[in-house]
Amino acid sequence: MSVRIDIAGLRPERVAVVPSPLAELGMALHALSEPGHHPGLQGWVTGVTAGLDPHLADRMCDADFLWTTTFSDLFLPYAGIPGGTALPGATLAEELDLLDKLTDEQFVDAALEFSCAMSYGVGAGWLVDAAMGRRALELAAARGPRQQRFTELLLTDPPKIRAWLRQFLEDCDEAFFAETWSRLRHQLTADARHKTNLLRRRGLAEALTAVSPAVTLDEGGERITVDKLSVGRTATEDGTLLLVPTSLGWPHLSVLYRPGWQPVVHYPVGSPELAAPPSVEQLALRMTALSHPVRMRMCRYLARSAYTTSELAQAHGMTAPEISRHLGVLKKAGLITTRRRGRYVQHQLDIAVVARLGSDFLEGILR
Repeated sequence: MSVRIDIAGLRPERVAVVPSPLAELGMALHALSEPGHHPGLQGWVTGVTAGLDPHLADRMCDADFLWTTTFSDLFLPYAGIPGGTALPGATLAEELDLLDKLTDEQFVDAALEFSCAMSYGVGAGWLVDAAMGRRALELAAARGPRQQRFTELLLTDPPKIRAWLRQFLEDCDEAFFAETWSRLRHQLTADARHKTNLLRRRGLAEALTAVSPAVTLDEGGERITVDKLSVGRTATEDGTLLLVPTSLGWPHLSVLYRPGWQPVVHYPVGSPELAAPPSVEQLALRMTALSHPVRMRMCRYLARSAYTTSELAQAHGMTAPEISRHLGVLKKAGLITTRRRGRYVQHQLDIAVVARLGSDFLEGILR
């Protein structure tokens, strides 16, 4: 499973690494709503929440599905501007102006991406197809009366919701984000400069590796693959590939692949992730390997000491070939180490890898 970006014919100058204040504000709202995703931001979340005006906090609940259930493409509006070459603005006001330039159809389509039952990038159908509108209201109702009222207004009076959202984001900026952005923008600018230098001096492949080990370029230089638990495909065509850093985003590595929009990779900087985190495929192998009851019992032994195949066979009342097959599964998943002692081969559980499995799993599904 992965998201692929076709970049055949993309010129180096059409790859832009640019911080985005609106994207960072969206991630700030997400962190405030889902603090469990971001344990490293606990102090910041506590401080902002304690000083938040109750009325503003209440308004956050009206449209929280824009930054909790998903990270809405509305926070990356430049990607939807026709021509495929628009860049993030230097200020939040500039990016809110770009948000205003989206058509009502684009705005509603991006705003209604709040359920896994919704199709990503369905087009302008929500405003013209009554059946699709009813389906959106059903899904919104399942999330609560506020979401239902918000969706009703979104479908019947998009300009009103657009004005509400802009005012809400401006109020958030005044209440807490302007101060946060004044601290973060220096780190993001420095990271963007570093990635741009890598791009110019060493090429796109190294720049993407620096973005995240989960982002790779194929040998032909025509396709980028982002290792995620989702499936999608997009292309730069005659447009630009945007790489947007976030200081508040780890562990989320987001890809915008909405049809007709510029591809955007929204990546965390300064993240505590491993230098080479396991791929989604490797993570699945490890979870499957540990789910078998025989291999679980074997791990109990292998966690305490190193054992040979014959020792494990005797302890479990199984044949050596049967034990070897189970060891092969554990080894393929990268869960055990093997060493030779004279004529004996001993196996032992890699405690460090198993200990990371919980955090690796969370990072993988949140990526």
